[in-house]
Amino acid sequence: MNAHPLYKLITDKTLFEVIAKRFGSPTYIYSKERIENNLRSLNHSLSSYFKRYNICYALKANSNPHLVKVMKGILPSLSADCSSPGEIFVAEQSGINLQNCIFTGNYESEGDLKSALRAGIHINLDDITSFHRLKSIGLPAEISFRLNPGFGKGKFAEITTAGEKAKFGIPKEDIISAYRLARESGVKEFGLQCMAGSGVLDENYFPKLLSAILDSAREIETTLKIRFNHISIGGGFGIPYHEDESPLNIDTVFSELSKVFYSYYEPSGAPAFWIEPGKYIMGDAGILLAKVIGIKHSYKKYIGLDAGMETLMRPALYKAYHRIYKIGDPDAPIQITADFTGSICENTDRLAYDRPFPKVSEGDLIAIMDTGAYGFSMAHNFNTRPRPAEVLLDGDNPVLIRKRETIEEIFLNCNI
Repeated sequence: MNAHPLYKLITDKTLFEVIAKRFGSPTYIYSKERIENNLRSLNHSLSSYFKRYNICYALKANSNPHLVKVMKGILPSLSADCSSPGEIFVAEQSGINLQNCIFTGNYESEGDLKSALRAGIHINLDDITSFHRLKSIGLPAEISFRLNPGFGKGKFAEITTAGEKAKFGIPKEDIISAYRLARESGVKEFGLQCMAGSGVLDENYFPKLLSAILDSAREIETTLKIRFNHISIGGGFGIPYHEDESPLNIDTVFSELSKVFYSYYEPSGAPAFWIEPGKYIMGDAGILLAKVIGIKHSYKKYIGLDAGMETLMRPALYKAYHRIYKIGDPDAPIQITADFTGSICENTDRLAYDRPFPKVSEGDLIAIMDTGAYGFSMAHNFNTRPRPAEVLLDGDNPVLIRKRETIEEIFLNCNI
């Protein structure tokens, strides 16, 4: 069984009772220690195998500026992967140098492209039509395009972002045309990007993907006589959500990727190797604290929490699995099987289905694990429920980094 890195933390019932009393429930809690561990291991492996590299944290995973500032403090060279003007704003507010960041939208509006152009960020375009929209506004010195290599891989079909069914990227058969258009339009500098899927735990997949990217890179460079400044493999580095899954050996992953990369390029003249991780840095550093509100015995058993699909969207969106523990006694004997649900008037409002679990009572605190990425960032106001608070745990000191939203704040922009 895979022991969760924050397992020891949830045995401390008193700590979570203090957090619940001070900040309420539900609340997202993040471990600074775990964030630091993830960032340092990632950077250490990259620096061991690549001469030039850039870590662009994927802000879509969790864009709380306080957390991004913490990451920047841990790794001063940290850059950002932005997919919207809002994420560009967060990167800038967090002290990240935008000139080292990447903007990758899709079906980008004129406003999106203007924001990216003004920011001086590396612009990575999803389609040839995106280039035409950008050209009508203005052209930067450098452009990259997002490659769809014809295949992808993800934990779920919904987060597989390349292949024939993906809405993202330029098919490999058309990628040369995109770069030719950019070159003929006066662009002088180029990068290449590919993001093929999220949540991958298969270490053999990443070298296969990079080989496909570099095959296209070589064809583009040879045909058009250009040279890439950087090549990004995107993100996709998964974390184990299930007990029986093993974590990636990230050192092995980058060791193998470097062998592929430097078989195509001489180390002295190679492009910089870029990655765009989000989940790998933040995913297992987050816990969603929730409270048991009611226990219902119907055609099946339900454990009703004060957190539902409006708090954590992933299970409703693609039936994602999250480990759930009883805080203070995670090893308590299994006595029931129940669905975990919230208070939302949708039958998809489930955080777990048919989950074996210890006996619980109203008022018990529950830990929903691996919610640091795509937890709060997907939280919403359905049923007009305010979004939860966010807390950073620095050692045993909980610090509020986003106050709980109020009902009144939901309607601040309404003319009432």
